[in-house]
Amino acid sequence: MLDTLWCLERFADATREHIDLSVRLLSASPPAVHVRNRFSDTLAETVTCTDCGAFVTSWGYRLGTVESVEDAAARLAYLMAALPA
Repeated sequence: MLDTLWCLERFADATREHIDLSVRLLSASPPAVHVRNRFSDTLAETVTCTDCGAFVTSWGYRLGTVESVEDAAARLAYLMAALPA
């Protein structure tokens, strides 16, 4: 079985590489990562990881999979108008 919390920790670390984003790992049930653009009051998103290893936003957009965590984080950063560090 996939350790989704560990996968989300990796996703959070990769997302932190984007300087405009603030990232918090939520250890709720289910665990999630809350990401917001530091320069916007409205650009925020919550990402979960499915049992199949897909990173999914709160509105159902599939960002990518655990096989390519950095690409999934970059896709979210692009959607949130963030720059790489």
